[in-house]
Amino acid sequence: MSTANNLPSEKIVVGLDIGTTKICAIVGKRNEFGKINILGLGKAHSDGVSRGVVVNIEKTVQAIREAISEAEKQSGIKIEVVHVGIAGEHVRSMQHKGIITLNNPDFEIRQDDVYRLHEDMFKIATQPGTEIIHVLPQEYTVDSQTGIVDPVGMSGVRLEGNFHIVTGQTTAANNIYKCVVRAGLEVAELILEPLASSAAVLTEEEKEAGVCLVDIGGGTTDIAVFENNIIRHTAVIPFGGNIVTEDIKHGCKVMKKHAELLKVQYGSALADAVMEDVVISIPGPRDRPAKEIHKSMLAQVIQSRMEEIMEFVTAEIKNSGFEDKLVAGIVVTGGGSQLQHMKQCVEFVTGIDTRIGLPGEHLSSGLVEEVNLPMFATGTGLVVMGLEATDYAVPSRSSTPKEMSWQYQQGRMSRNPKISFIDKVKTWFESTLTTTGDFIE
Repeated sequence: MSTANNLPSEKIVVGLDIGTTKICAIVGKRNEFGKINILGLGKAHSDGVSRGVVVNIEKTVQAIREAISEAEKQSGIKIEVVHVGIAGEHVRSMQHKGIITLNNPDFEIRQDDVYRLHEDMFKIATQPGTEIIHVLPQEYTVDSQTGIVDPVGMSGVRLEGNFHIVTGQTTAANNIYKCVVRAGLEVAELILEPLASSAAVLTEEEKEAGVCLVDIGGGTTDIAVFENNIIRHTAVIPFGGNIVTEDIKHGCKVMKKHAELLKVQYGSALADAVMEDVVISIPGPRDRPAKEIHKSMLAQVIQSRMEEIMEFVTAEIKNSGFEDKLVAGIVVTGGGSQLQHMKQCVEFVTGIDTRIGLPGEHLSSGLVEEVNLPMFATGTGLVVMGLEATDYAVPSRSSTPKEMSWQYQQGRMSRNPKISFIDKVKTWFESTLTTTGDFIE
């Protein structure tokens, strides 16, 4: 059996999506044409995560082990290092401007100057208990010249940059890291899940023209707005597919497992699109008669909640300031987008052209049919971004904390010479083990 993540010639990457409803591990490598060959897919039911945040360590660890074990069997690869997604309602974003004065004798901007400006962004004050996860450059200004994408090589005495800063709760990241380590794995990096999903389902043309990604997960709905190939806005709405299931449970007065089956098999996000009022029979509890559910009533329950979520999405698009610049419209992905008539529902509420995002554009061979679903967009995107990172550095279990971090910049990974967020989490975790005497099984 081969070993993943420690053979530079192979560049095999594993994306680990720790979601509210499922935990999935996707193993992939890039072929000679730049496409991804999916070697393995493992998934397990997630009981220890709520709205993107770990609430039960042991259940989450067990689910990670199950998903990794299944992925290892399919791929024939021993998985050691994973690229992990992070999301949840604790994730926040803000805009910030940085300025540095250049002291180069030839007044030419060098890559080190850009690094220094980026590093300054990690020093800005954040709310107590939060850490900066990503620093995403928007555009630069050299002296008085604005709108510069890459300032390296230009002449000037002052370099300014507009940055999109993403923060998250330190404890939430620590708990994710703890679960992965206790499952016997090493975390290469923590990646914001909307960024991963966008890497899987958005095209370069869409990001250039202006597009809003809406990733409807089990516990949250993640939003990312791109324009001119630059990420402009990110947000997390604390509602997802699970709340729809709860609505069906209470509205139709059925058990939760039956509510989930009703949603998946018969659910529609647009009641007017239900042509036939089919009656669905649901087994009742012990010694009780079966319950009949009208498909039209089921659709009304689902539509009311999905409309509410889409109204939040509309508000975030307006807050971003790019409402009139979304030439490519909205791309909906995630498990919640698999509802019937979801595209029509989004267009009805937002008034913006919409398509359903699939990760198949990046896939070439292997388990393409199994993975080419909206629910695997984040996991596939983690593989895409992980492969971009390994073009520069291939992590291994013997790695010491790296002095280079990799941040997502205009559709690619860029080097940033500082201790990364994941290295801070590693340091915290190791110090906790030292002081408490805890151990990893």
